Amino acid sequence: MSNIKKIVVPFDFSEAGIKALEYTMNFVGYQRPIKIFAVEVTVAPVSAKREQESQQAFTKLLAKLDKRTKHRPELIFASGNLIETVLSLQINQQFDLIIMGTMGDSEEDTITNTSHLVLQANCPVITVPFSTKAEVPKEIALVLGKEEIEYPNVLSTLLDVARMFNARVHVLTIYKESVYKEKAIVESNENTLEYYLEHFYTAHDFQKNEDVEKGIFDYIKEKEIDMLAILPRNHAKKTQASDGRLTKLLTLHSTVPVLTLD
Repeated sequence: MSNIKKIVVPFDFSEAGIKALEYTMNFVGYQRPIKIFAVEVTVAPVSAKREQESQQAFTKLLAKLDKRTKHRPELIFASGNLIETVLSLQINQQFDLIIMGTMGDSEEDTITNTSHLVLQANCPVITVPFSTKAEVPKEIALVLGKEEIEYPNVLSTLLDVARMFNARVHVLTIYKESVYKEKAIVESNENTLEYYLEHFYTAHDFQKNEDVEKGIFDYIKEKEIDMLAILPRNHAKKTQASDGRLTKLLTLHSTVPVLTLD
């Protein structure tokens, strides 16, 4: 039984928003009792007429997507800053997961709303690139650095996803210097991975590459990965927190959905 009961999808009828909703419906499937809430966030409250028009357009879109789910996705409305509003809704309405679409960007310094939300969220987030061909995760790659896993309980969401789709979880560590040094550092993580990921944990691969992002994307292609999972370290307390640069790059440039575990 999945611990994921309610999913919120930031939604604005854009291509990225529609892709995220479609992915979410595939993710939920027609047997799981998971509720989907698409939230349309506007700067100011909209009129009753505008809400009615959006509801009609949403109904037509669901018919066009033609995806079966146990519970019909609902469209809700909120006003304010997009990121602050979505994160507030997640807390107040106890959503278990945020799924958000992204168009991606080739410019490293351009940070999208999706990247901002991922870095600020204190809950799991799946970012869905518009270009992805992935429908559901069957081969998942969890990227780990040399640091010890600070909050192992966040892996429970990854286990949930693996159970839902009987997916294999590969663990990848990219190293720049000595593989022996990296293996010695992450050895303490192995028991954690085996405990939290159960038999879905397939293998821990170590690959050398000076360019970490390229190393990850090469691995995705080589192993035919259809979901990337990461543990952002911008909220780390026991070790030095990062500025989230790799998280930003992966959410901007990945061709497969990225599950951020927080």
